[in-house]
Amino acid sequence: MNSPEEFDELTELTRLLPADPVERGLPPERHSHHKDLLMQLIDRDAAATPTDTDTAAAPSRSRRPFPPRRLSRPALLAACVAVAVAATLTVGLADGRQEAGRGHSPSAAPDTGGHDGRGTGGRGTGGHGTGGRGAVVTLDRIAAVALRTDVEPVRDSQYVYVRTRVAENEADWRQPVRPGSLHDRETWFSQDREPLTEYGMTRENGEDYPIRILVPEGSAGEAAGIDRPTYAWLASLPTDPAALLRRVYAETPVEDGEDRDQAVFDRIGGLVREQVMPSATAAAIYRATARIPGVTEVDDAVDAAGRHGIAIAREDTRMGLRTEWIFDPGTLEYLGERTVLSRNSAMGTAGTVFDTRAVLERAVVDRRGQEPGGSQGPGGGSR
Repeated sequence: MNSPEEFDELTELTRLLPADPVERGLPPERHSHHKDLLMQLIDRDAAATPTDTDTAAAPSRSRRPFPPRRLSRPALLAACVAVAVAATLTVGLADGRQEAGRGHSPSAAPDTGGHDGRGTGGRGTGGHGTGGRGAVVTLDRIAAVALRTDVEPVRDSQYVYVRTRVAENEADWRQPVRPGSLHDRETWFSQDREPLTEYGMTRENGEDYPIRILVPEGSAGEAAGIDRPTYAWLASLPTDPAALLRRVYAETPVEDGEDRDQAVFDRIGGLVREQVMPSATAAAIYRATARIPGVTEVDDAVDAAGRHGIAIAREDTRMGLRTEWIFDPGTLEYLGERTVLSRNSAMGTAGTVFDTRAVLERAVVDRRGQEPGGSQGPGGGSR
């Protein structure tokens, strides 16, 4: 009789088998690609086992270490390779959307219980969730694109400029959603890694507003970190997805009763939306996101600029909201983010857009208030 541990490992191997009838005739170059990808994923998981040093190094504000994914023994890993490679000989993963909907990767998020990986909502306004396996494959494809993207390093003296189109809910919580006007917002984020109390500026509706961080009286300010990310800080993160995710879980503050997984998903979403990061860091962040429990794929979502795309999403069941990161279905370029109601409530019906934003432009400039191309907008500003 199999032990509970062996039963879990056999269950994991079973999940690698294709769920649909196989199609024959995979071209040799596609077979080679998927075999290489599989070996990379297994190597990545093998390097993900936490050590006592990792746990000891976690900041004291971490209340709960992220549960690592249990790895199979070497013999079962070998069997896993044999089964999955055999599947790639007969199963053709189509390019684009079909690949996202049917694939599976051993780097899926660890099972912590209580998450079934299925999305909610309807097609159109609310989108249609295709489940966790599709999200894992799509995130790996997005990571591959990010890794091939050349990124010019950003100096400490520079600013990351982001222009977004936004519309936000203006009603009180638990009141019917009342969409605000759609408008553009420009933001400059300082890349200085030293402690600052004022680290940027927002330009909205013709007015300039400094971005400040609250610190104790007499403090020099907040140094670069997860609460004030910079290019240099992002470049210092581990590029191993498991190690990176442990770091983000450890450093993300969570309020009592808050969904910790959702807090981490939202924090990563902010990094993706508002920063410039090295290509290796971006790839690791997307692959790390695939390990967060409850992450799904939505096959059609629309950003604030009206652009349709596929989305990586997660539902906060306590709040009744689903956050969606939207990507161009062809290029897999990040387009924007929106939050929709995930269930009927006093705020509206499931699928109602709670807030939405689209990234229209992202650049690096030398001064706060400077727009790409060198112009200086209202209020000026230089620092």
